[in-house]
Amino acid sequence: MDNSNESRFERGARALSEIDGEGGQKVVDSLADIAPDFARYIIEFPFGDIYSRPGLDLRSREIATIAALTTLGNAAPQLKVHIQAGLNVGLSRDEIVETIMQMAVYAGFPAALNGLFAAREVFQEKHSLAA
Repeated sequence: MDNSNESRFERGARALSEIDGEGGQKVVDSLADIAPDFARYIIEFPFGDIYSRPGLDLRSREIATIAALTTLGNAAPQLKVHIQAGLNVGLSRDEIVETIMQMAVYAGFPAALNGLFAAREVFQEKHSLAA
């Protein structure tokens, strides 16, 4: 993904679009009236600097992100965006569910249950949009 001629913002905006698609742009847009600088930070740091690094493919990065957000147990909106991103970068529903279920070992059943319920919502929404 890295292109040294691109600015952090340009690289991040491209990565955000590729990974999160419409969901990521909605997050950025939702900050326009309260914290536009924070929206820029989201584009530049996580997406321009971290997601764009070599070493892990996007599928692996999304598995790690889904696992981390699941273990927090209180980040359902962000988890839903990244479950959709996981689907966008080629994760299967089964891979996402297994990733979340494994977090019960490290974060407990409540966190894993919350993650599974978030996944179900994303899967149902995707199914209803496809219908």
